[in-house]
Amino acid sequence: MTTTKYILLDRDGVINHDANQFIKSPDEWLPIAGSLEAIALLNKAGYHVIVITNQSGVGRGLYSDATLTAIHAKMLRQLAAVGGHIQHIYYCPHLPDANCPCRKPKPGMLHQFSQDAGVDLSDIFFIGDSLRDLQAGQAAGAKPLLVKTGNGQHTLATHPDLNIPIFEDLYEATHDILSR
Repeated sequence: MTTTKYILLDRDGVINHDANQFIKSPDEWLPIAGSLEAIALLNKAGYHVIVITNQSGVGRGLYSDATLTAIHAKMLRQLAAVGGHIQHIYYCPHLPDANCPCRKPKPGMLHQFSQDAGVDLSDIFFIGDSLRDLQAGQAAGAKPLLVKTGNGQHTLATHPDLNIPIFEDLYEATHDILSR
């Protein structure tokens, strides 16, 4: 086992503003206020940040793998400008009805990260804004946290009995994690 510290993040609705019709180009990718700074704070505290994201827009033909790479390049450039870094991005390009093991709420991407990094997920936070993020985190044995950005308010409204920590945004969740 490694002593490296990790934080797992969903992308849309946690790091950047989400869109009902998908984020289909770098121009549509806009960070949520404070999210990039939160990642930089995590990095400065020794955490490796990993993104775990469903990207069915690829499978739907709404954007290509090359466009997704360009979207992620923009995210990484903007993050670097504030002193942050994302160690790795795992994404599932499959449609919801493909029933693949990697699409959240299934835990496949989290298990793949765990295998790649050689870590147990039981002490690793997975921060998301939707029920499927929380379910994937729980199924993988990680520690899910909910943020109210993106779909978080809706998730909380439709599942008011969630028994997990809930935060306004990634910045607030980061400060809580770093204060432990």
